[in-house]
Amino acid sequence: MTFLTAIGNIGLVSVMPAIGRMLRIPDFLVAGIFSVSALTWAVSSPFWVSRIGRAGPAFYIRAGLVGFILSMGGCALSVELGLLAILPPLATFGCFAVLRSIYGLLGSAAATATQALVAARTEGMARTHAITGLAGALSLGTIVGPAIAPAMMIEPLGPLGPMLGFAVLGALALACSWRLLPKTPPAAAAAASDPAAPSLIDVWRRKSIGRHLNFGLLLCSAQAINLYTIGFVIIDRAPSGAMTAQQIIGIAMTAGAVAALIAQWGLVRLLGLSPLSMMRWGVALAVAGNAAAALDGSIGAAVLGFVVASFGYGLARPGFSAAASLAGSAREQVGIASATTLIAGASITLPPILASMAYQWWRPAPFAIAVAIGALLLLDALVRRPAPASDPSIVHDER
Repeated sequence: MTFLTAIGNIGLVSVMPAIGRMLRIPDFLVAGIFSVSALTWAVSSPFWVSRIGRAGPAFYIRAGLVGFILSMGGCALSVELGLLAILPPLATFGCFAVLRSIYGLLGSAAATATQALVAARTEGMARTHAITGLAGALSLGTIVGPAIAPAMMIEPLGPLGPMLGFAVLGALALACSWRLLPKTPPAAAAAASDPAAPSLIDVWRRKSIGRHLNFGLLLCSAQAINLYTIGFVIIDRAPSGAMTAQQIIGIAMTAGAVAALIAQWGLVRLLGLSPLSMMRWGVALAVAGNAAAALDGSIGAAVLGFVVASFGYGLARPGFSAAASLAGSAREQVGIASATTLIAGASITLPPILASMAYQWWRPAPFAIAVAIGALLLLDALVRRPAPASDPSIVHDER
């Protein structure tokens, strides 16, 4: 689920700047398409907390796949109507945003269910490795997505190719899920659930957990700014047109995802880094990459800075997720998973739109904003001390 949706979502992000300019949709509205979906994701994620415990995670993971399929297929139809001039640009934007929101609604349930399933089956350092591995699956998907999306823009499908192809992959994954996911009967899941389990708000209010979630919200906002503006930056810095620049966008996003995957599946396991160390080193590298891209206006600096920053985000994102999970008790894990899911959506709502608007006025703005956020997080990570876990069976975030 994590791998597939990353292929589709990041693959779509990589081709949308070119598609948006074909449809004459303003850059900030292209970023706004994903922000509307992310807002739906963020608002709906608390709704699923108690329901996942009753129906079991497998049901909601499949629901996320259904939302993914409907969203990709519907978005392809809206783009085709826009290219045929049946819909004007703003109407095409509206249809695309609504259809993406289907995935925002159901995808948030799937993401919460996936992390809750991991947390229920692991503890201590094993959970850190499992959550890092989950983030690695996301990074692997972000390698494959931008790499194959441009190749799928072939005649006669053109820009519809990636969306239709990802919808087919989603249908295959849905079919496989009936064999691969655990078959927990709803009745057994309901018996095992705790109706009095802490909610998302409850766990966020706990200082030992909330400090990691606050860190994650700002960190993911900085990453969203980079991810959703790099396409426009490359198009404008490249000497050729948008379609030629599409190849460079694919290379940059794939290289960034490879860097994140090396950090998650290689460096963390090789060095045995604690969540707090991952957060510190990760945000420091993110600051360095964004600073390089802001100070040098060349396309090479933009690509290299994006890759370095992606390596840093690849360390810091599973770091804060693991730190938050390890700081909570077993009863708080679904609430923490829901908070992490909310962060993933909330970070893509306003930050990319504001950064895209700032980019129209000052070209280094997206990188400068990310540097400012990263510097604040680095200071916080350097001065903080690990807090003991709330449950004796859970290893705190410095082990």
